[in-house]
Amino acid sequence: MKVLIVASSDIVGGAHKAAYRLHRALLTHNIDSQMLVQNKNSDDYTIIGPTSSLRKYLINPLRPALDHIIMKMNSIKTLFSSSYLPFSEIVRQINKIQPDVVHLHWVTGGMMRIEDIAKIKAPIVWNCQDMWPFTGGCHFSGSCKLYKESCGNCPILESHRTNDLSKKVIARKSKSYAKVPSLTVVGVSKWMAVCAGESSLFSNRKIVNIPNCLDVNLFKPIDKNIVRDLFNIPRNKKVILFGAANPTTDQRKGGKELFESIKLLDLKSVVLVIAGSTRPEKVEDFKYPVYFISPLRDEVSLPMMYNIADVIIVPSLEENLSNSIIESLACGIPVVSFDIGGNSDMIEHKKNGYLSQNISSKDLAKGISWVLEYDNYKKLSSYSREKVLKEFDSKVVAKRYIELYKDVLGGQ
Repeated sequence: MKVLIVASSDIVGGAHKAAYRLHRALLTHNIDSQMLVQNKNSDDYTIIGPTSSLRKYLINPLRPALDHIIMKMNSIKTLFSSSYLPFSEIVRQINKIQPDVVHLHWVTGGMMRIEDIAKIKAPIVWNCQDMWPFTGGCHFSGSCKLYKESCGNCPILESHRTNDLSKKVIARKSKSYAKVPSLTVVGVSKWMAVCAGESSLFSNRKIVNIPNCLDVNLFKPIDKNIVRDLFNIPRNKKVILFGAANPTTDQRKGGKELFESIKLLDLKSVVLVIAGSTRPEKVEDFKYPVYFISPLRDEVSLPMMYNIADVIIVPSLEENLSNSIIESLACGIPVVSFDIGGNSDMIEHKKNGYLSQNISSKDLAKGISWVLEYDNYKKLSSYSREKVLKEFDSKVVAKRYIELYKDVLGGQ
C-alpha cells in the first residue's frame, strides 16, 4: 500500500506536526508512506519538498503571502483562505508519484487551488485539522453556522451581502468536490466530525473520527527537578504553564481569559511560565513571578518543557484537537481548559484535568486551584498518561488509519 501524505509544511505548525507524526507512525508499520510538502523544514529523506532552488527559496515561501492578499485587501483579522492562487506544482507531483491513497491534511497557504483537488487521480482521505475544508474560507467559524448551507453574509468578512467572497469560495468547493469520486473525511476530534457531517459540502460523504497521534516514547514523564534546573525554574514552587504560538497577542488562544484567571487565584508558592514567547517589554502585573520560554520546535526539548509544570492551561476559545493537550497529558501533566471543540476527547473532567463548562475566567481559576490543591496529584498524573497510551499512542492510531486506507481501497 502506497500512501502519500500532503501538507503545506512538515514540522512547523501544529497541523503539520500532526501530519508528520502520522507519516512516521505509518513507516514503523511498514506502510510505504511519503510526505509531500510545499515548504520543507526538516532533513527527512522521506519528505518530498520543492524540486528546484527557485521554488524552495523564492516561489514557495512567497505563495502563502500571495494567497493572503485577499485577506489584507478586505482587512480580515482572522485566518481566511480563498485558495485562488494558480500554477501549483503539487497536483502534478501527486499524480506522478501514483499513490494508492492521497491523504490531505492542511493544504492552504497557497499550496493548491480548490479546483486542483478534483485533478487528483487517487482516492482521497482528508483530515480536517480545522474547519476550512467545508467552509467558505474561514478556518474556525466561531458562532457562525452558515457553512451548513452555502455561506454568504460572512461575519468574519463583516459582510452583509449574500453573494460575498465566502459564498463564492464555498461554491467553488462544491463544484470541485463533486468531481471527486472517492473522498473520505476524517474529523480528528468528535466535534469536528460532527461539524463536517452537518456541512453542505460533506453531508453526503463518509466521515470518520480518528485522532492525531503521538510518540509516547518521546513525550513521557521526566524528573521535574532536572528539567526545572535546565530552564532555570524554581524547584520548590508550583508551576502553572501556558503555551501558545502567540500567547499574548492571539485572541483565539485565550490569553486574556488566562491572565484574568491568574489574578483571581489565591495560592501560595506559585510561579507562572509562559511558553512560546520571549519576554515582552512590558509584563502583566501579576502577584506571582512570571517566566518566559522561547519557542521550541523539536520533540526532545518540548517534553522537557512540559515536565517543568504541575498544571498546564490551554484556554483556547476555539480548538479542534490540541497537540498541546495530548503532549501535556502524555507527560503526566493534568490540563485545565474550556469545554470547547475536541478538548473533551482528551480531558476527562476531574480525572486528568478540569473542563470549564463556561468561557469564564472565574471557572478557569477554579480549575487551576482544583488541580494544584488536589490531595492525590499522583493519581491525576498517572491517569493523564494512561489516557494517551490508550487512545492517542502512535501505534494505536496508525492501525486505525491503515484499516481506513484498506476500506477506501475496497479491502485491498
